[in-house]
Amino acid sequence: MKKTVVAITGASGSIYARNLLQKLLDIHLQWEELSVVMTENAKEVWKTELGNDGWKNIPVKLYSTGDFTAPFASGSGRYGTMIIIPCSAGTLGRIASGVSNDLITRAADVILKERRKLICVIRETPYNLVHIHNMETVTLAGGIICPATPSLYSKPSTIDDVVNTVVDRVLDLAGFDISSYRWGQ
Repeated sequence: MKKTVVAITGASGSIYARNLLQKLLDIHLQWEELSVVMTENAKEVWKTELGNDGWKNIPVKLYSTGDFTAPFASGSGRYGTMIIIPCSAGTLGRIASGVSNDLITRAADVILKERRKLICVIRETPYNLVHIHNMETVTLAGGIICPATPSLYSKPSTIDDVVNTVVDRVLDLAGFDISSYRWGQ
């Protein structure tokens, strides 16, 4: 059973977070604990992009970015996976620099130091050289950079279908057993 934390930053792409959380709830038998931490900017972006405050209705523990008593703020909490979706360039930069100034960056630091799975779903375009260097640094530290770049070979027909090409890839990377389009199958 997996203990997973999902972090949502203020980058555009709240739909990725919403769809990931829904899919995680659908496969609730595959995880022991699911926690969510969300920035205040993420809440504003969610309201702007999705037109609601649906994060309030997610039936899991929601932590504030200032709550350093959260179990995933320490390696002893034994969280195995952290997914930052969407991951802002600023959050990526702080992680790459080792700056743990909020619960998201502290938890990412913990995941990396414990050699566990950190997946950063970057939602920025275009990238500048600083972003690329930060992606390299996080990758060298053991993190996975998974840009929010949808695939189209499954011929998605709705926005949710397009978004779910990324979400399904993230769930695969996190080690969950899901049903998804598979190339050549």
